[in-house]
Amino acid sequence: MSETKKNYILDADKALMKLKRMAYEILENNSVDDSLIIAGISGNGTIIADIIVSLIREISDIIPEQMTIELDKQHPTAVNMYPEMNIDGKVVIIVDDVTNSGKTITYGLKPLLDHHPKKIQTLVLVERSHTKFPVHANYVGHSLSTFLHEHIIVEVDGKQVKGAYVA
Repeated sequence: MSETKKNYILDADKALMKLKRMAYEILENNSVDDSLIIAGISGNGTIIADIIVSLIREISDIIPEQMTIELDKQHPTAVNMYPEMNIDGKVVIIVDDVTNSGKTITYGLKPLLDHHPKKIQTLVLVERSHTKFPVHANYVGHSLSTFLHEHIIVEVDGKQVKGAYVA
C-alpha cells in the first residue's frame, strides 16, 4: 500500500517563521495593551496558541493569559471557554489553524460576546478564500486560493507544527 504524496504548502521551518512574524505583528498592533488573552480553538488552534504565547514571551515582557475555546467544529451548538477568566477591557485573540468558511471562528466568538473585551482579533496559520461568514483574520500566516473540494490539513506533533498541506 503506497502512501499518498502530500502537497505541502508549509514545512515546519516555514510555519515557525510565519508564527514568529505573527507574534511580532500582535505586539506591534497591541503595544499599549499588556493585557492580552490568546484563545486557542480546541485542537490545533490550542497548539498554535501555545506557540504564539511562547513566542510573545520570548520577544517581549508581555505575558499573555491563555484560554481554550471548546466547540465541535462540525456542529458548534455548545461553545465553552476555559479557564473562566475576566476578559473585560482586554484584547482577545482567537487562534485557529485554518479558516475556510469562517464558521468556526464565528461560533468561537459566542462566549466572548457575554463580556466586554477591549477588542477581539483573529489569527490563523492558513487562510483560504471561501468565506461564508463575515470573518477576516487579522493575522495570517499563509493565504491561498483552493478549489472548494480541497482541504488544508495542518499537521502537529505534540506541541509543534510539522507543516500544512492541501488534501
